[in-house]
Amino acid sequence: MAKSVYTFGGGAVHDDPRAKDKTIVGGKGANLAEMAGIGLPVPPGFTITTEECVSYLQQGADFSAALRAEVAEALTHIERAVGKKFGDADPSGAGPLLVSVRSGARVSMPGMMDTVLNLGLNDATVQGLAATSGDERFAWDSYRRFIQMYSDVVLGLDHGLFEEALEIAKEDHGYLSDTEMLAEDWQELVAEYKRLAEGELGHPFPQDVTEQLWGAIRAVFDSWDSDRAKVYRRLNDIPGDWGTAVNVQAMVFGNMGDTSATGVAFTRDPATGERSYYGEWLVNAQGEDVVAGIRTPQYLTRDARLAAKAELPSMEEAMPEAYAELAAVFDLLERHYRDMQDIEFTVERGKLWMLQTRSGKRTAKAALRMAVDMVGEGLIDEVTAIRRVDPMALDQLLHPMLDPDAPRDVLTTALPASPGAASGKIVLDSDLAEKWANNGDKVILVRVETSPEDIHGMHAAQGILTARGGMTSHAAVVARGMGRPCVSGAAAVSIDMGARSLKIGDRALKEGDLITLDGSTGQVMAGLVPMIEPELAGDFGTLMQWADKHRRMKVRTNAETPEDCRMALAFGAEGIGLCRTEHMFFDAGRIMAVREMILADDEAGRRRALAKLLPEQRADFVEIFTAMAGLPCTIRLLDPPLHEFLPQRDEEFAELAADVGVSVEHLKRRAEELHEFNPMLGHRGCRLGITFPEIYEMQARAIFEAACAVSSKGGDPVVPEVMIPLVATRKELEILRSLVDRVAAEVFAEQGRTLEYLVGTMIELPRAALMAGEIAEEARFFSFGTNDLTQTTLGVSRDDAGRFLAPYVEQGIYPRDPFVTLDVDGVGQLVRLAAERGRATRPDIKLGICGEHGGDPASIRFCEEVGLDYVSASPYRVPIARLAAAQAALG
Repeated sequence: MAKSVYTFGGGAVHDDPRAKDKTIVGGKGANLAEMAGIGLPVPPGFTITTEECVSYLQQGADFSAALRAEVAEALTHIERAVGKKFGDADPSGAGPLLVSVRSGARVSMPGMMDTVLNLGLNDATVQGLAATSGDERFAWDSYRRFIQMYSDVVLGLDHGLFEEALEIAKEDHGYLSDTEMLAEDWQELVAEYKRLAEGELGHPFPQDVTEQLWGAIRAVFDSWDSDRAKVYRRLNDIPGDWGTAVNVQAMVFGNMGDTSATGVAFTRDPATGERSYYGEWLVNAQGEDVVAGIRTPQYLTRDARLAAKAELPSMEEAMPEAYAELAAVFDLLERHYRDMQDIEFTVERGKLWMLQTRSGKRTAKAALRMAVDMVGEGLIDEVTAIRRVDPMALDQLLHPMLDPDAPRDVLTTALPASPGAASGKIVLDSDLAEKWANNGDKVILVRVETSPEDIHGMHAAQGILTARGGMTSHAAVVARGMGRPCVSGAAAVSIDMGARSLKIGDRALKEGDLITLDGSTGQVMAGLVPMIEPELAGDFGTLMQWADKHRRMKVRTNAETPEDCRMALAFGAEGIGLCRTEHMFFDAGRIMAVREMILADDEAGRRRALAKLLPEQRADFVEIFTAMAGLPCTIRLLDPPLHEFLPQRDEEFAELAADVGVSVEHLKRRAEELHEFNPMLGHRGCRLGITFPEIYEMQARAIFEAACAVSSKGGDPVVPEVMIPLVATRKELEILRSLVDRVAAEVFAEQGRTLEYLVGTMIELPRAALMAGEIAEEARFFSFGTNDLTQTTLGVSRDDAGRFLAPYVEQGIYPRDPFVTLDVDGVGQLVRLAAERGRATRPDIKLGICGEHGGDPASIRFCEEVGLDYVSASPYRVPIARLAAAQAALG
């Protein structure tokens, strides 16, 4: 049978590869075993496997006799290595063995259990520690630390109870810091701590050291299913069945006087990526003193930039021999792991001990710099550099960011729906947002929720704030597509449209007041906060070049304005995968003609209104084709239900009635006739083209006239790709392809030139996926509209899903939000099936994806697996998609 416990350090040797397998012994256990194996000074210890954690949580039973026996044997290994006995209170012996207990999942997880130090102390062993160390103060200080930690982390008592008792004790003695406490002071505090613990628990603090150990092991396993661990796993897509390992290690002490110390360090600066040691240390301290902020730590090196801040000497100055040894270890570990390391160390009476190393967390900026620098240093190759940078981390670099050092007056924190930061005047409706923006004002559009009618206001705004909606709401999806920061689901926001004011929590604001949004954190702040603009050259450009060299799939963009096109091209887009023409219809100068067309009583009336729109649409496509300079452009003909364009307010009905010369009552009656109970599944997409072919005729004419106009100016010819949306049958596409072909022939005859073009469809209905073989007889390309395909397959509305999807993900019904990451098991199988059947009919059919999933790295991996030709993402997601496509191609 496979072992459940593996020892490290102290001469431990294992032939079993599981002993250094992160999936078995966790990242911390694997790295401790690795460091010990390359000869670094690692206190001996043992690791209980992640498999035991999973078994414990699934069975809910006590620990097996076999596991207890393996732990006892491993504890004996530590005792032999250090020459001390666990629980030994003999003052004439070598002293008691004390251990630390830490969690260690296969990836670093801040949500896991805090460390327990000094385990093995009780009323008897503390006396032995005092005698053998020759330092009574150190012994009682260690005991009070253990009681405080164990009570908090293992027994679940309020940490504040003990902190308050410590502060009272210092105040009673007139001390300002912990270091002034004497041995007898700590002894008195230990007695007080035990009284507090017994009062809260109803029984004495555990004195049996074996009971202490198993209590800590149980706490580590339980912490895997703690609320904060679940949240972290959900945010970082970490499976719940991985479990965590337990690391038990002999204690070494940084709190044994002025020749002892503890510290945390990085081999490079995790904020900037600069190749310089970065870290902090404390003399006469244990690890939690550094990270808990109880004492102000000092710098490792005497850096000129930090000299003014350094009140005490650096480690380089105070402990030059230990520092020199530590610096050599830094270099060794970075060369060994070929990555920046996050290291914990202790110096015990002048001797250096390594407690942990792991690949350090870093900002996106630092990740880029390190990856590129390490290739230049010969530490890694290009492929490793590509694999090492998290594509989603690039989001931090592609948008303006708030100055991290600037003060923030935070009004509320909600959902970080679209990254970036923006400041501007509060504006409560889209018409006014556009008006103020045209006058040169920067505005933040604040709405209860947005709808397609708000598109012009969203485009005019610097950022969007909504009181309702989730991460996949209309506001969130459109904002990400536009590159606008968005904070959604801000329940603290209450809007009074009558008074043109709002409240955020208990703060009253009015239209025109300044606020700042941080779409990366969800914070809403009063006033203006200074920002930092993104830098897209240098390391960013280098990594993107490497990624482009190794990826197979093309990366296009979802764009419908020249501004979007230019932004996407700057980010490396290779064409347009989705141009939503309906967004053009919401322009304030066109919406009246669109409404006139919709509310017309007959075809003649619709054609009169469409004639007003034709030159506007043609001009749109001329700008887009010009911007894209011969790159492929997929243009989707009108898709949304017509009700989305209708007037909403009485004054809008009155304005339209005056414009077209009919009564308001007639218009309202006509609008009522168009009402649909479920518009998403109603009269939209190709159904509009079948019933009102004049709409698609106008759009096709605008596309081909624009393509001819741009191609006539020289340069690469335009090759439009005309997409028919919401097709479910071959016959629908046959009818509408014939319509497009007829209009194209008419335009080409009029213009005296012929252009290549493609007609295809968006696969967004399950029936379309199933019938893809037949549909491919009429289609030159498929574009998978996975937003709607997910909705129609799951029977879930994207805009309503935010109300209940979180519990579904938490309970493992869906591994991830299916509107963020493609549901590979369900929707993904339809994509795979449609791709296979489409290619069987038309081997050269072009296949792509244009839903929001086109910018999601996990979904892109699936697209590579299926063999799609391209993914299409919003402009700001293009670099993310380029890097993710390269990683997917590399496997």
